[in-house]
Amino acid sequence: MIEFLFSQYKNYSYTDISLEIIAVIFGLLSVLYSKKNNVLVFPTGIISTGIFIYLLWKWKLIGDMTINFYYTIMSVYGWYHWTRKKQGKIEFPISWMNQKEKRWAVLLFVLTITFIIIIYKFFDKFTSWTAYVDTFTTGLFFVGMWLMAKRKIENWIFWIIGDIISIPLYFYKGYTFTGIQYFIFTIIAFYGYIEWKKILNSNPQAL
Repeated sequence: MIEFLFSQYKNYSYTDISLEIIAVIFGLLSVLYSKKNNVLVFPTGIISTGIFIYLLWKWKLIGDMTINFYYTIMSVYGWYHWTRKKQGKIEFPISWMNQKEKRWAVLLFVLTITFIIIIYKFFDKFTSWTAYVDTFTTGLFFVGMWLMAKRKIENWIFWIIGDIISIPLYFYKGYTFTGIQYFIFTIIAFYGYIEWKKILNSNPQAL
């Protein structure tokens, strides 16, 4: 089992292995801060995604790299929104999606998948079944990140679905540390949804 999970790292440089571990640690910190509704979700997330952009580019995983590039941009956007105040209160507290946002979420999902298909075809990446799964999870994660930046409780649902799919996918690709990260992400996302829901139910205007 150990050989199966970690044999691919024999050909990796010490630097790349260290970077992946650091990215995983900051990724986990980011999700933990998100669960706690703490704005530190964004700076820790930026460190993680920044490292993964480099690693995924090096590993030629274009779809995954695109996701992390988008995460970085949305982290800046979310950081701005989470710290905005109106009359001394956070302007964008935890809330449910409205009908308009649901329509935007569907549109973002469709546009994301369309964009990824174009990118994959251009780089001739549809050579394995994993590419098709990547396309679907990219759509889920794009919507999830957008909703998190807007403090919408439904973001956790998209993270949970995407994380569950990604766990075996990353193990199959040979990126064990990242696969373990997504396993832990799934657990945290589940409890994150419960915690945000409690906050919202106890006080609809809670920060």
